[in-house]
Amino acid sequence: MAQPAQKNDTHGLPYWELVTLVACLMAMNAAAIDIFIPALQDIGSALGVTDANQRQLVITAYLLGFGGGQIVYGPVSDRFGRRRVLLFGIAVYVLAVGWATVSTSFAMLLALRAIQGIGAAATRVIAVSVVRDCFGGRRMASVMSLVMMVFMAIPVIAPNIGQGIMLFGTWREIFIVVALFGAAVALWTAIRLPETLAPENRRELTGKRIAEAFRIVLTNRIAFGYTIATAMIFGVLFGFINQAEQLYTQVYQLGPYFTLAFSATAICMALASFMNSRLVETFGMRRLSHGALIAFTAIAVLHLAVAWACGGQAPIWFFIPIMTLNFCIFGFIGTNFNALAMDPLGHVAGTASAVLGFMQTFGGGIFGAIIGYFYNGTVIPLLVGFILLSTISTLCVYLAEGRLFDPKYDDVTLSPQQQAEQSAAE
Repeated sequence: MAQPAQKNDTHGLPYWELVTLVACLMAMNAAAIDIFIPALQDIGSALGVTDANQRQLVITAYLLGFGGGQIVYGPVSDRFGRRRVLLFGIAVYVLAVGWATVSTSFAMLLALRAIQGIGAAATRVIAVSVVRDCFGGRRMASVMSLVMMVFMAIPVIAPNIGQGIMLFGTWREIFIVVALFGAAVALWTAIRLPETLAPENRRELTGKRIAEAFRIVLTNRIAFGYTIATAMIFGVLFGFINQAEQLYTQVYQLGPYFTLAFSATAICMALASFMNSRLVETFGMRRLSHGALIAFTAIAVLHLAVAWACGGQAPIWFFIPIMTLNFCIFGFIGTNFNALAMDPLGHVAGTASAVLGFMQTFGGGIFGAIIGYFYNGTVIPLLVGFILLSTISTLCVYLAEGRLFDPKYDDVTLSPQQQAEQSAAE
């Protein structure tokens, strides 16, 4: 019989501090993406990039390094624990971003951005693993919602910080600010974060054990289905981020004020994540996320119809509110999907976080880059991407569950032995 999901062990750290620290680890990733959005044009001009769409590679290179790096950190953290692996990754992040300040070519900058992403991959893997070490079931989803609320708040602040730095300096100073933020989080982690992986849960770092853990992750129907679904829906987010500067400055002519419109969208995503942390323990992860996914797709279809009728772009008074509404709904999808994918895999949390994070971020980064590649001066390619990816995401959820809106498993978390037995049966 499944046991109630009441696991709640913060390992001596105050609950608020644990949640805030994990949120800051996740925020390092958001800061590494969103703070550079206002600087893409200047980076391209300084380093001789003539194709405007190629400037998006500053974002894509980071995402690919971030996604690919996660595959290594999971098994290593399951063997040696969370703290040491996390501190190593942050060190790589800080060194790469510091070196990027003296980039002399676009290729050099992209390489360092990829290395920065590889370092940041540890923060994502360990952040999710720490939450899974300490919590389960709806409680885990609630905690992840609070973490994501802070994560989503960064896009409100980061582009405006980047724009402010650009007013008084250059894009190179933005890298310095990011490096200082990373160093501050590293210091806090070193002083305060306890080791959350119990000695009895550590796994041997052998090829056989790693292969076994990967098999458990990839053959669990629920985990695998929600992982692919999350990759699709994050492709939507990354596609929007890649094009945001071009959409707001070229299509809608907002100039430097585009960061304010971008921030409005991020604020609603953050508020939605906060609301999810309150609602998920009442209504369950499946009801909230499945309903939000269907609503997201329907709103994107409406937006596409209006944009098509208006010659490729809806009026700005329509575009900003409906885009904000869409990403407000997004706040009920990503967090719950991550929790649903991780919930059956607590016995291999580190490896699970790595495999799921790799597939979600790397896949989402690729799909987001493809959407960005088709940018043609209108919003049509972006909205077509929204509809296609969210539809595929819905199909993945249906295949994983066999139906939608089924909350029967939201209240339970299996023991490690039961999880292993369930994975073997599937």
